[in-house]
Formats: sequence, C-alpha cells, structure tokens
Amino acid sequence: MQKNIPTYTLNNISKHGLVVERITKRFEDPIENPVTKGIHRDSHYIFMFVQSCEAKMMVDFKTFKLSNAGVFCVLPGQVHQSLGIENISGWFVAANVDFIPDYVRTVFEESLVAIKPVSINKEWSDKLQACVKLLHTSYSDELMTTKEGVAIVQSLLNAYTGMFASIYAQTINREKTKESRAMQLTRQFRILARQKYKTLKSPSRYAEALNISSVYLTEIVKDATGKSVSYWIQQEILTEAKRLLFYTDMTVKEIACELGYEDHAYFSRLFSKLSGQSALAFRKRSRK
Repeated sequence: MQKNIPTYTLNNISKHGLVVERITKRFEDPIENPVTKGIHRDSHYIFMFVQSCEAKMMVDFKTFKLSNAGVFCVLPGQVHQSLGIENISGWFVAANVDFIPDYVRTVFEESLVAIKPVSINKEWSDKLQACVKLLHTSYSDELMTTKEGVAIVQSLLNAYTGMFASIYAQTINREKTKESRAMQLTRQFRILARQKYKTLKSPSRYAEALNISSVYLTEIVKDATGKSVSYWIQQEILTEAKRLLFYTDMTVKEIACELGYEDHAYFSRLFSKLSGQSALAFRKRSRK
C-alpha cells in the first residue's frame, strides 16, 4: 500500500501544458503508461476519446467500465487508476487548467456527480475524430511560439473539449434532480466563486452570500469535493492570473490590481505559493 498518492504534472513531458496523442502511444510508454503508474492524481485535465476498447478504471474509489466508442474525462486532483485495458484505440488529450475554457470547466467542476465514461454514437465519434486530428496536426512547438499559433491551438482545443462538455451535460443535467441540499449549496458556492473571486476572497464572505454559516459551508464543500473553500477560491484566482500572464503584457502589479489585490507583493507571494514558481518565472517558461 502506498504511503502517499503521487500527483503528476505535465511539466516533464510538455513545456506548453498540453499533450495530444494517440492512446496507443501512451500505453506503449513504460513511464506514462496509466496501468503501470498505479493509483495517482494529475494536476491537469484528461480527455479520452476511445474509438474501441474494453477498459476498467477506478476514479475516486468508484469502478467504471467502458466498451466500444465513448468518452471519459478525469478532473484535476481526482484519484484514479487503470485496472485493465484491452484492444484500445483512440485519442488522449491532457491540458493544464488554464488551457480549459470556463464553460467547459463549469460543466465538469460544478456537476458534483461522478464523472463516468459515456458511450457515444457514430455522429459524435466522427465529429471528435475530425477535431482531434486537426488539433494533433496543428499542435507543434513552432506554432506555439507565436500568439497567433497559440490562438489556433486554443480554438481547436476549445472545440474538442466543448464537445466533451456537451456530451456530459446531457448526463449531468439528469443527475442534478437527485442532489441533496448540501450538494446544491456546494454547486452554488462554486458558481459564485467563479463569478466573484475578484471581490470575495474569504470563506466567510461566501457563506454570508449564501445565507449559511462558515462552518457549514466549510463542511459541505469539503465533503462534496475533498477540497477546502479557500482552495476553490484560490484556484479561480490562480487560473485567471496565469491567463493574464500568458496572454497579456500586464505587469504583475497590474494583474494583482485586476484580481482585487491592493498589495501586489502579497499577490506575488500567493502566486508563488500556489504554483510553485514566481509570476514572472511562469510567464517566461510558458512563453518559451
């Protein structure tokens, strides 16, 4: 039994925070093979489009099976393990959180229900195949050196992940009617955090906005997501900060102000704590 559950990042295999490849290539890699990795977490999103296979996977202690054509998404921080895969073909896409558009994140992160494999029809399979092939052929180190190139890759990734969101939304909407009051409040908090993270920074402010106690908000969010209220607030701040650092030439002081921090030194310390590197180091590394 492992003492700790390891968390893997894309840093060692992608300097751009994005991986697009055939699933078979991933399973042929002795280091990146999901089966040999065992139980682990990832700091990024994983979008798997499977055209054919017999697979068994464990995500957050729930076991799922996938046969034939289907899609599957693993969210950042989820504990998962491949228990067995045969005759697999399809595509593997992994992307850092700041690459994922808000409308896609909203579908998955605010669902609060188990994200399980979903079977798809030929129409969806053809659309996903066409999109991911174009994404695969377009994505290159050379293209990612220009803002125009990044925009092309981002647009294709938006289309691809947007299809996943559309497929999952149909299933998730059916599950919403079964949610408890605590789950509904947790969803409302996540939506509010996405909208108000620039002005509301503390758990108590969100509890006040939801007309519940801070203790209760802390309890239900932790139970539903496995993470604290502060964690989710800070993730919204960190994601937007990374976007501004990459896509704009705003100074760190200007970004701090944009995100609601009068003390830019405090913001700089917070960014370093959350990301493991300074804001300027992130900008330099991500633009290489």
